[in-house]
Amino acid sequence: MNDKVAVIGAGMMGSAIIKSLVKGGYKGQITAVDIQIQKLAEFEKIGVKTGSDNCKAAEEADIVFVIVKPGDVEAVLREINKETRGKLVISVAATVPLMFLCKHAPEAKIVRIMPNLGAMVQAAYTAYCCGSNVTVEEKQKIQTLLNMMGVCDEVDEKYMDALTAVSGSGPGYISIIIEALTYAGLKVGLPRNIALKSAAQTILGTAKLVIDLNEDPTKIKDMTTTPGGTTIEAIYQIEQSQIRPAMIRAIEEATKKSAQIREKLNLT
Repeated sequence: MNDKVAVIGAGMMGSAIIKSLVKGGYKGQITAVDIQIQKLAEFEKIGVKTGSDNCKAAEEADIVFVIVKPGDVEAVLREINKETRGKLVISVAATVPLMFLCKHAPEAKIVRIMPNLGAMVQAAYTAYCCGSNVTVEEKQKIQTLLNMMGVCDEVDEKYMDALTAVSGSGPGYISIIIEALTYAGLKVGLPRNIALKSAAQTILGTAKLVIDLNEDPTKIKDMTTTPGGTTIEAIYQIEQSQIRPAMIRAIEEATKKSAQIREKLNLT
């Protein structure tokens, strides 16, 4: 696959996607576009073409990522509407539905994705859904690109708000857990660097047990728990904190927030 790719919006997520494609050995030309020119210098060092003209970049590309704030999506799509006819346009804007995207770029092949910051290290989970005119061959291209960022699944669009809450925002929640484990390590006397590294690696290792070995989290918990041991004592204390309902409430509220943002910005 060597299609030319343009990434409009080289902020945090745009940068993560560009670097993932480069690290993944993507063969096609990649162009990074941003109105803040200072953001682009780092991309030139890794062989990425740069510019500040959205229309020019879209015209030269086969696939266009639009990575701007939800409230800015309409303006960008209108701006590049002519240049994206018949091309894949991949929106990374949270809350913005396919119907809205297709309305403002009616002749493009629209794809909506929800990655997370794991893309910075090629470990993202990315959910995606496609407009009705996206072909099977084009979906294969999308999967190739997204798999360079980590792993991906095609989903029904009705799940995108929930996935935004669970995985899109997920690194924020897990960072709190890693931080809590680190502080706990400090409390019991661990050096800071060891506390942080052991906490982060334990999260990574547990995730790999779930994914690579297809293990149920409950089974993993049971595997580490022995009668009268340290793990069951710690689990007892954790359960007293009501961490499960707190996490459930957090995801419910984050999911509702997507709908509220969509309504506020009139993204219909």
